[in-house]
This record gives sequence, C-alpha cells and structure tokens, in this order.
Amino acid sequence: MKPLLSALALTLVAVPAVSADAMKPSRGSAQQVALDVAVAQPVVAAFAAQKNYLKIGLTGFEPEGQAHRSPVNLAIVLDRSSSMSGTKFERAKEAALMVVDRLTEDDILSIVTYDSTVEVLIPATKVRNREVIAAKIRRLHPRGSTALFAGVSRGLEEVRKFLDDRRVNRVILLSDGQANIGPSSPNELGRLGAAAGKQGIAVSTIGLGLGYNEDLMARLAERSDGNHGFAESADDLATLFNAELGDVLSVVAQEVSIKLKLPEGVQALRILNRSGQIHGREVFLSLNQIYAKQQKYFLVELALPVGANGTSMVLADVDVSYSNIVSGRTDRLRRRANVAFSKDATLVAKAENRSVMVEVVEAIAVATNAEAVALRDQGKVKEAERSLLDNAAFLRSNAQKYSSTRLDDYGKKNEVDAKNLDKRNWNKRRKSMRKKQHELKRQQSY
Repeated sequence: MKPLLSALALTLVAVPAVSADAMKPSRGSAQQVALDVAVAQPVVAAFAAQKNYLKIGLTGFEPEGQAHRSPVNLAIVLDRSSSMSGTKFERAKEAALMVVDRLTEDDILSIVTYDSTVEVLIPATKVRNREVIAAKIRRLHPRGSTALFAGVSRGLEEVRKFLDDRRVNRVILLSDGQANIGPSSPNELGRLGAAAGKQGIAVSTIGLGLGYNEDLMARLAERSDGNHGFAESADDLATLFNAELGDVLSVVAQEVSIKLKLPEGVQALRILNRSGQIHGREVFLSLNQIYAKQQKYFLVELALPVGANGTSMVLADVDVSYSNIVSGRTDRLRRRANVAFSKDATLVAKAENRSVMVEVVEAIAVATNAEAVALRDQGKVKEAERSLLDNAAFLRSNAQKYSSTRLDDYGKKNEVDAKNLDKRNWNKRRKSMRKKQHELKRQQSY
C-alpha cells in the first residue's frame, strides 16, 4: 500500500484512453462515450475489514445533428391472436404505423405477425415504399392462438438478414397473452434473448393488458439488454412505442465490453444491478447498446483488505471497449479507482460519494422488491407485505440521509405495493412491480 496523498483521498486516477486509431483522453472527445468510475467510500476506516462499492458508468455522447444518427435494422413482432381483437389491435396497428412514419429510407424494417402460425408481413427491406407497408398493416386482423416463441424467432431471422454493426439491430415484441404454442417458459425465452444479445440484437418487449406473462417478457428483454414496457391500456401503446423508438434512434455505441482487474487482497462479492461474470480477481461485464445522453452503469460490491492509517491502494483498473456506431471505430477507455485508509471518522464520512450510495441503496431495494414478489407467488402474503414495508422504511431512511427524492419515491411505491397483494389487485400490481424492477436495474428511460 502507498502513502496517503491528499489529492488521492477524494479522487480517481485517470489513465489515458486508447482508441483503435489514436490516443485519446477518456473525456476528450464529444463523439466518444464518457466513462465514469466512482467509489462509494473513497476513504475508508483504517485497521478494519469492510465492504465498498464501485460504480462503472457509461454515458452516450450526443451525435452532431439528426443526419448523423445511425440507421436501424428493426423488426416489429405483433401478436395477432384472438385476444387482441377490437381496440387493442387497432391501437397496435396505429403504433406500428407511427414507427413507419419515423423511419427514413436508409432504415431497414420487417414486420412479423403471429397467432397459431407465424407470417412475415413485411420481409426485411429498406423503408422506401411507405404506402405499401402501411396498407399491409391496416389490412391485418386478429385470429388464433399465441405462438410467441416462434414469432420472436422469426423476427430475429429477419434482423439477421441485414445484421450490421453499423446499424442498430432491434426487435420490438408486442403481446397481450400467454405463450401457448411452442416453448413458453421464462427460461426458454431468456435463452432466446441471450442468444440474440450475443449477436448484437436487443429485444424490447411490451406487454399489453393484464393477461401476458411478465416474467417471460421481462426475461427476454433483460437477457438481450432490451427494454420492457407495461401498457395497461391499448391507449398507452403509442406512448410506449414512441419512447422505445426514441431509444432505438439514439444508439451511439454497441458491443460494449468491460473488464475490471482487482489487486491482490480485493475481492469482488457480487454485481448488484446487472449480470456479469466474476473470475477470481477479474470481473467481466457487457452492454449491448448505449444511448445518446443516457448513462448505463454497473455496481460491484467489493471486500477490502485491512489498511493502515495514512495509506492508500488501487481498488480496480477498469478497461472498456466499444464499437462507436457514429465513427465506425473501436474505442477503448481506461480508468483507475483508488481507496485511502484513515482513522479520522470525520474524513471518512465527508468523503462518502452520496450519489453512488443512492444508487447502491436503490439496487439493494430492487432486489428486496423482487424477493417480495417471490414470497407472494408462494402464497406468503403477510411475509411479502412485511418485506415491502421494511423495504420502504429502508428507502425512506436513506432518502432522508442522502436528501434523495428518488429513494423517497421508490419507498412510497413499496408502501403502495404492500397494500395491493390481495387476489383482486395482485395481477396488475405484479406487472407494475416487475416493470419497475427492470426499469431501475437497466436504467431504462421509460
């Protein structure tokens, strides 16, 4: 361990970023993703074993004008089973037509519909004849059962026809019902999502009404790094499709790979808010896509060795590579995080990174909220209620400590969740809870 330097106690040491083409600073280009590495407790108590939290945040840059946005390769997969009859399907068609209107002639679009069987309404093609596409959408009508797995699979096939790392490759799935033909479990759909994600295709899911399987839809989105939306009413579809398309059209980076290298004595315990892999003193994380002006982040819980007063040490070296979809290059960024040890409790408390701690508290609360859902699923209503109320108290207490409206709002939501565990309200409340969990874990914009 090194002697404690005053400038080191509250800051991170930056290592120059390396581009595939040239050396660049990690914040030196307006057309480069910004990498922020922050420690929850940059100064910790000396002579004590303890935990700490590391945040790795990636914020997308704003492209220089709409003309510079990346073209998309998009498949819309529409449930046209009989349960979609009436207003639901009319609103779904209107949402699809809105997407067509917002795309340009350089974008690729395919439309797949499914009921008992799957039909490719519009094979993957550039959007150059909007009237033909729109006419085919307007002629659609609902029928049959729900072959969801086959519908998504076919949508992925259409995207793969023009799979290109210079395009935003995305599937948007809309369904109002249970998958009742073909594979239908969350794990099976999760594996399909994971395979898509590895190819650089994100699958965003929108559940409509109260009849769909939210675990299945959320798992498919999560494993592919897509979004998940809950449309309680068909009238909500236009808003959700519009928000989703806003993300699709703002992608600035893809194929994001993050590696943490920890020094001897530092142990990675868990990744709080996203999935990743821990192998000894190395942690591997990945993202499918980064959006303009949005931050995506990981929170990693670490165990620290005992340190002597007045010393410091490297906590982690962070290396990031990603495909810059605007420049077409592979950019690489590096940052180093440090921690200092002090017997001065006042200095330790003053150094705390409050914004990171808010995100840590939120991530822990999201996990507890998910545990409460599992308890309610097991019929343990009272236990679920107590878990949610304790979670609300935990959030409200930390909201006061960190002056956080964000934590206070989530605390209030947990209190409302606790009051809606009865049979009459549970189906709707469960969908709302699963959507919120996904939103907070993935830093979803809507």
